[in-house]
Amino acid sequence: MQVQIKITGRDFVMSEKFNILDEIFYIVTDRKANPRDGSYTNYLFDKGIDKICKKIGEEASEVIIAAKNNSPEEIRYEAADLLYHLTVLLVNQGLTWDEIMEELKKRR
Repeated sequence: MQVQIKITGRDFVMSEKFNILDEIFYIVTDRKANPRDGSYTNYLFDKGIDKICKKIGEEASEVIIAAKNNSPEEIRYEAADLLYHLTVLLVNQGLTWDEIMEELKKRR
């Protein structure tokens, strides 16, 4: 399903690509419930909230640096890392992307 919207004179097409956050959320949730040896996600859970938050800080800084470098490719890569680590945090804290989206809707 695609939805086309117009914002500030530009057309944006929203597609099912946003479902990838749900897929990643499911995988991260499964890793927490069913740990796997060698899993980076499980490593983060095992190290705890301090490590998870440290990684979010690192990734956010890397997004900023990529933006300052004016490197769309680097921004894309680092933003993906940031979203992954945010997903780990959400699962760790018992939150979902749906709850975050609802909060965003309230702010619209």
